[in-house]
Amino acid sequence: MDGVFSYHHYHSNAREALCVVGGSASIAFGGPEGETVEVEAGDVVVIPAGVGHCNRGSEGGFSVVGASPRGQESYDLRTGEEGERPEVLENIRDVPLPKSDPLFGEKGPLTQRWSG
Repeated sequence: MDGVFSYHHYHSNAREALCVVGGSASIAFGGPEGETVEVEAGDVVVIPAGVGHCNRGSEGGFSVVGASPRGQESYDLRTGEEGERPEVLENIRDVPLPKSDPLFGEKGPLTQRWSG
């Protein structure tokens, strides 16, 4: 179990699923000007490659279990440093769609949405 970093970061070569198993947190998505979402135990968040996220504050022993699809386990950690953009844009474009919904399997709603 782990948390979410308290600085804006993203993964250019992997998608990520986070299952909140304890506590609650305010997570910003989409960088410093993005949207902040309140999450709590039982929530699951699926983050596409290239989407920034940051823990803006947590309580109650906030913890998550995170996972990436098979083949995307060796994810990078990017923070928007100067000069990284050309490489990460190519990485993001090349990230394959997962073969199944991380919660509901092959026939899950995300699989259907991704193929649409």
